Amino acid sequence: MSFLTEAELAGTWLGRIWRPDVQGPSVVTLRDGHVIDITSTRAPLVRDICEMDDPLAYVQAAEGERVGTLDEIASNPVGGAQPYFLAPCDLQAVKACGVTFASSMVERVIEERAAGDPQLAEQIRARVGEAIGDSLRNIRAGSEEAAKVKEALIKEDLWSQYLEVGIGPDAEVFSKAQVLSAMGPGAKVGLHPISTWNNPEPEVVLAVTSTGRIVGACLGNDVNLRDVEGRSALLLSKAKDNNASAAIGPMIRLFDDGFSLDDVRKAELTMTVSGTDGYLLNGQSSMSEISRDPEDLVRQTIGRHHQYPDGIMLYLGTLFAPTEDRDVPGEGFTHKLGDVVSIRSEGLGSLTNEVQLSTECPEWTFGISHLMRNLAARDLL
Repeated sequence: MSFLTEAELAGTWLGRIWRPDVQGPSVVTLRDGHVIDITSTRAPLVRDICEMDDPLAYVQAAEGERVGTLDEIASNPVGGAQPYFLAPCDLQAVKACGVTFASSMVERVIEERAAGDPQLAEQIRARVGEAIGDSLRNIRAGSEEAAKVKEALIKEDLWSQYLEVGIGPDAEVFSKAQVLSAMGPGAKVGLHPISTWNNPEPEVVLAVTSTGRIVGACLGNDVNLRDVEGRSALLLSKAKDNNASAAIGPMIRLFDDGFSLDDVRKAELTMTVSGTDGYLLNGQSSMSEISRDPEDLVRQTIGRHHQYPDGIMLYLGTLFAPTEDRDVPGEGFTHKLGDVVSIRSEGLGSLTNEVQLSTECPEWTFGISHLMRNLAARDLL
């Protein structure tokens, strides 16, 4: 089943597939509904194409091999004997921004106060919501107005490290996943088995070059362990970076006259979580409500203070923070194994993944050294 509409197929797409016949990944694009392998000695990696002066022109003109239709390849099971889609990034560092939306920022404050206890979170939610309300919704992070709100919250004993990065001058940016470890469309995503309170996070992910130039965008699921992070911010890495805990895809849409960063700024993301028990959750995230502009988030991540020679994939954060009870009143939402999470945004397609434990998802075994050896054996290096 295709993850793009007919209208979206008109865009210029860049991604990766696993080819069992060469036991390695290939760089692909889409043409007339077909998946075209454009891997070459000039550009054996997605990273190489993004770093070009004009990635768009290269992808549109590159010669390649037809592998199959988009419907065929997208329907092939991950890990099977036929080609299947991978996350569209390769050597880029996978970074993520947190607490970039006012509503989710309030939920992070509640998580911190509840120390990972969902029932205590329900008790705190009303008091914090009454004190903060919608007063933060239209505040630009780092502004004078934000500084005044910070002062008022300190007086109310409601200041938090999450509010600091939410409306203060410095954004929260963390390492979400190791290079080559992100999951693509159709793959399983993993929850650390110590977590009992967790949720998906539907986000836009930017493709950024080593010079900080934004060349395209895709979708992402920043799998979130609310109880682990809520116990202590020092557990952020344990909460965020686990086997199969990051999904990116379905492909990078390169910016052109028909789709640009301005479209990202006004993107509307929808999400469904479908449980094997018949449970259905609908969520959404509106990029128009982000408190920091995407270009500012990129500048705070990459620059003279920190270089990324192979570029980055940057999650922009989410407005979505589920508070709807799933089973026990007062405990809110948490995943169950077998949940299917589908994230969609017009222009970027859809990204669908099944939730399992990180310890039950296939182990990540194909690292940078394996990639380099594979490309060398194929005479691509």
